Amino acid sequence: MRGPVRAVVFDLDGTLVQTRVASWEVFAPISRRHGLGVDTPAQYFELFRGNVFTSIRGLCSDDEQARAATADFLAALRADYAPPLVPGMHAVVRRLASECTLAVMSSNAMEVLRRVLVDNELAYCFAHVFGGDVAPDKRAALRAFLADAGSGYGRRCSADYDEAGEAERPDPSTTVLVTDTAGDVRDAREVGVRVVGVTWGMHSARELTEAGAEFVALWPQEVLSHLLGDDAAREPTGACAVPGAAAPAPGTATDCGCGCTGAGSVEERPGERRRRRRREAVTTVPAVPPDEDPRTNGHRPAASDDVLEAMRRICRG
Repeated sequence: MRGPVRAVVFDLDGTLVQTRVASWEVFAPISRRHGLGVDTPAQYFELFRGNVFTSIRGLCSDDEQARAATADFLAALRADYAPPLVPGMHAVVRRLASECTLAVMSSNAMEVLRRVLVDNELAYCFAHVFGGDVAPDKRAALRAFLADAGSGYGRRCSADYDEAGEAERPDPSTTVLVTDTAGDVRDAREVGVRVVGVTWGMHSARELTEAGAEFVALWPQEVLSHLLGDDAAREPTGACAVPGAAAPAPGTATDCGCGCTGAGSVEERPGERRRRRRREAVTTVPAVPPDEDPRTNGHRPAASDDVLEAMRRICRG
């Protein structure tokens, strides 16, 4: 039986974000400009069977061409690469962040990682981020992560790191890489780290398994099930709670990050204001009991009258 998971390291492209179309559109002009001979998406995907920068170097005639092609590729990624998040991965990341130290390791540039994670409101779920421009070799990045005395301290979906008590440092047996490429699987296994593959990226379940993945997920939720077992059903708490999972009670002041100061505020967004008025209108108890209201002649109003009165209150608001 495997021990508990203390750290989860995510690949970005093809694992957290959908990459096939977006990254090929960025790489195709680079291949033409530098004469790399990669003319189809299938040829491009083959570069990820190993480290992509090593693969690009193998396409070049000398180091100068390799440096120029790599620099242009990273510059194009920084400028033009904005892939969508894989559906379901937002909740998976936040659930894991509530009890594991999370990291991202990617061949992509740090600027891209920051843009993607900030735009998808996941930046503070990750304690460490290794981009291709600062750590092009994922084996070296994994070893650096494991050797760091503070690698056990995580981020629980807020800017601060764990500060209470001593965090147990992860080791290879309690660290899992989640990735979509066979090259990453082999790199992680060389370091001794466990690997979970995902099928929605570059490589197939068979390729990932043959490379050494202990499990291959067909859906994002399977990552949780495999890593957390029965505990996967528990909802994350505190800052890691998935936004929108529980709506505040009507009239409750909240800090939603949009600049409003709560229900009823002059800065409350118009759509929220209308919805709040509807809720208040249908839940407000009439101030005058029906048998004392002269408009009812001692009889309780019909349901249609209740609706009309609610609509009047909305309009007056």
